[in-house]
Amino acid sequence: MTATPKIVAINGSERDGNTADVLRHAASVAAERGVDFEAVDLRNIRMLRCGPCGDCNDRTIRCEQTDDVPGVVDKMIAADGIIYAAPVHGFGTASLMQTFIERAGVGYLRFDRPLANKVAGIVSVARRYSAGEVWAQLTVNALLNRMIVVGSGFPAEVHALHRGDAAKDEEGLTNVARMVDRMIDMIDLLSEHRRLTGRRDVLGVGERNERVGLALDELREHL
Repeated sequence: MTATPKIVAINGSERDGNTADVLRHAASVAAERGVDFEAVDLRNIRMLRCGPCGDCNDRTIRCEQTDDVPGVVDKMIAADGIIYAAPVHGFGTASLMQTFIERAGVGYLRFDRPLANKVAGIVSVARRYSAGEVWAQLTVNALLNRMIVVGSGFPAEVHALHRGDAAKDEEGLTNVARMVDRMIDMIDLLSEHRRLTGRRDVLGVGERNERVGLALDELREHL
């Protein structure tokens, strides 16, 4: 864990709009608690789509695509907490976030699950519809990566349509603040546990990834 706790937020919006405003609100909550907060705007990085190689299921090393995704993944690995924040587009997760989840997950995270035991928070931004579905998809991804999702009451779903509308959703922003506070509480708790016990493996993760033991993967290991 870093000396000063750090949260990295992944902003999956194509614009500097409501999702960015929500993360600025989250950053202000973190600052009051003395926690470093960095938002990574996927719109500003070079991110290729998954390529035509087709060997993702057979690889045991990082993806060979040359873009900015591995640098973002490394920021997440170095952080104590991670927030996924994305707007709803076409009743689903905005394409930038979806691309990042695919590239990061298949290309860098599935071999050893390096995000295990990071504290996770999920934010969805929508006019109204499908906010829950996008929140659920991102939550399942956090669980897949063995992160710790801390319950904070109502999900951090913010309703907004036009630029600036997020600031008007007081209940949504309150839920975001509660989420960030609970994340920091858990980060502090895990830090204290490590300090008192001297253990780094607060929660054992067992197999290096969930593919261990699958018949097809066992067969490949012996070919």
